[in-house]
Amino acid sequence: MSKKNLSVDLNGLKLHNPITVASGTFGFGREYGEYVDLNNIGGIMVKGLTLKPRRGNDSPRVAETPMGMLNSVGLQNPGIEYFIENEIPFLREHGTKIIANINGTNIDEYCRIAEIASKADVDSLELNISCPNVKAGGLAFGTDPEMVYKVVSEVRKAADKHLIVKLSPNVKDIKEIALAAEKAGADCLSMINTLTGMVIDINSRKPILARGIGGMSGPAVKPVAVRMVYEAASVVNIPIIGMGGISKWQDAIEFFLAGASAISVGTANFVNPKVTEEVLRGIEQYMDDKGIKDINELVGAINF
Repeated sequence: MSKKNLSVDLNGLKLHNPITVASGTFGFGREYGEYVDLNNIGGIMVKGLTLKPRRGNDSPRVAETPMGMLNSVGLQNPGIEYFIENEIPFLREHGTKIIANINGTNIDEYCRIAEIASKADVDSLELNISCPNVKAGGLAFGTDPEMVYKVVSEVRKAADKHLIVKLSPNVKDIKEIALAAEKAGADCLSMINTLTGMVIDINSRKPILARGIGGMSGPAVKPVAVRMVYEAASVVNIPIIGMGGISKWQDAIEFFLAGASAISVGTANFVNPKVTEEVLRGIEQYMDDKGIKDINELVGAINF
C-alpha cells in the first residue's frame, strides 16, 4: 500500500487514525486487549463514568433485535475515581487517546465529574447529554436546545480539557441541538447515541427488558445516523465523530462522506472483537484503490 495520511485533528484532539470505539461497547480497553492491538485504535471512549459507582439496572438489560440490539444497562461502572486510579495507567501503556465519557443527573454533577476528569491524565472528555435531568422531571438533557446550551456551557467552564458532546438522536431537529452544543463551547460532536426502542415477549406479554424501554444500536440505525451526521455537518464548524451501526469499512466511508472527520465502532465489537482492525484495513485499501492520499479528503465529499 502506498504512503498515505490517516491522522485526523478533531479541533485539538489529534488521532493517529480516525478509528475510535464507542463508550459502553469496549469496556476500559483491557477487556479487548487480548483480541485486538489497542495501539491500532485512534481513541478509546471508555465505559460511561459517574461520580460514584453504579450497579446499573436490573436484568434482563440486553435484548437482541433484527440487525441490532437493545440495552438498558444503566451506566454500571466503578466510578470516576476508580477509573483514574486503576484504568488510566493501563491505557497509557498504549498509543491510543483516552476519552472519558462522563455522565450526571443534574448540572452540578456534570460539572463536578468534568472537573475531576479534567485534572486526570485523559486526552478528552465526552459529555453524554442523553442522561435524564432529575431536576426537570427526567427529561434528557440532550433533547432541548436550551438545556443543551446550559449544560455544555457550564461543563465548559468547569473543564479545561478537549470537550466532545455526544448527541442524542431522539430529538425533533438535530441541527438546532448541534448548533447549541457548538455555541456553548463544544470542541467536537459525537453522534449518534442510541435510539429508544422496545421489544415484547408475545407469550408473557411483557417487555423483555426489565425497564421496558432501552437504547437501540447496531446496523439497523446506520441510515438514521448517517442522515443526522450529514445534517449536523451542514450547520456546524466543529468536527464530528460519526457512529451508529458501523460494522464494516464501507459503513465508515459513508460517515466520512456525510461529514464525519472520524468514526466510532460500537455494537459490532460484541460480535467481532477484531472489527476495528478490519475497518482500518478496509479504509486503507479503499484509499489506495481511489488514489486518495489523505483521509481528510473524504470528509464531507458527498456528491449531492
